Amino acid sequence: MESGSKSFQDVTDEMLKDPELAAMYLEEILQDGDVDLFLLALRNVALAQAGSMKAFSDKTKLGRESLYKSLSKSGNPKLDTVTKILNAIGLRLSVTTSASSQAR
Repeated sequence: MESGSKSFQDVTDEMLKDPELAAMYLEEILQDGDVDLFLLALRNVALAQAGSMKAFSDKTKLGRESLYKSLSKSGNPKLDTVTKILNAIGLRLSVTTSASSQAR
């Protein structure tokens, strides 16, 4: 890698620090319906914005191990946990009608 050039991860992290881009990223993944992938994407955003799981744990007031578990592929976080995570990264949950209900 050339001196001064950024890695793919660095560029991705910079993008995910932007709440608008993070929201679009998470929304796109959520639309696919893969909850496991959504949790991993939420973890990517959290780490990009906080820099470490320890820092994110401090920000959310949730245990670091609990966050690792909740945001893993096999995680099954409570809605309260997801809400705290989203609030910490400047996002919130929203409910809208699905495309199939709009087609009626």
